[in-house]
Amino acid sequence: MSRLATTALSVLDLAPIREDGSAAESYRESVALARQAERLGYTRFWLAEHHGIEGIASAATAVLIGHVAGATQRIRVGSGGIMLPNHPPLVIAEQFGTLETLYPGRIDLGLGRAPGSDGATMAALRRSAHAGVEDFPQRLEELQGFLGEARPDQKVRAVPGQGTHVPLWLLGSSGYSAQLAARLGLPFAFAAQFAPGYLHEALRLYRDNFRPSAVLDKPHAMVGLPVVAAETDAYADYLATTMRQKFLGMIRGRRTSAKPPVEHLEMSPMEEAQLQQFLGAAIVGGPDTVHRELEAFLEQTGADELMLNTDVYSLEDRLKSYELVADVWKR
Repeated sequence: MSRLATTALSVLDLAPIREDGSAAESYRESVALARQAERLGYTRFWLAEHHGIEGIASAATAVLIGHVAGATQRIRVGSGGIMLPNHPPLVIAEQFGTLETLYPGRIDLGLGRAPGSDGATMAALRRSAHAGVEDFPQRLEELQGFLGEARPDQKVRAVPGQGTHVPLWLLGSSGYSAQLAARLGLPFAFAAQFAPGYLHEALRLYRDNFRPSAVLDKPHAMVGLPVVAAETDAYADYLATTMRQKFLGMIRGRRTSAKPPVEHLEMSPMEEAQLQQFLGAAIVGGPDTVHRELEAFLEQTGADELMLNTDVYSLEDRLKSYELVADVWKR
């Protein structure tokens, strides 16, 4: 049996807003995608916290997780991730304790330490520029305390939240979270969907330094991966120009709504190199190409799970991409 056939696949959704669309439309499409992912056998459906970005509608991440979980039956729904420094740990524990109470055994809490926004938005969130760098481990420990069993001397309790033991994941694109996850014996997810450069070193640090815990007896590494599948290589490459336009916009200092695919992208050699830094791990192609490249990626990384992000313009093409991946997954 192929490595791909024995690897769990999951979905990362940013609730993208199209150029001619709306947030309400994005939420309907997130539900449609989650329901399809559930039917196809994907393990998780995660949503990511971003603020003040015109093309992303998942800022109120916990609210949207509840909406998606309520519209599905079995698939695990969670955050990829919640930016811990943006929120008091007690508030996160109450939100995710509520979600776990409503949808028992189906909620994941992935945590990051980035702002998920620009400097001005960080200030509006009352987030110190240094938050998350010095105090992330302390905030994490506090959150674990609010989700674990209450101590007899505990003055403040998360209600709901206390005793729910919502599974925690650490997310990152560098070695910091990899080493912290290893030290605490937590599962780790690397964000190769936008920052693949440090992937192999982060996985090495995580596995080499892993300490068994009550949560895990061995490392569990998930990798976020951009994947665009279509009936042919050429059409997949065309659809992927939506994703490329988004990152080109970021390179040029503009964050916009999702743009329709185009036949050709104009960019300088420097921009092309920068785009590669963002999307160097992307897998784009027809079924045979996607199958071959996913197998090669798993061989190179030994990932225990892949979380796929398909950033294309139309819902129809998005649904089709995940369906084609599910087909090659079962080969």
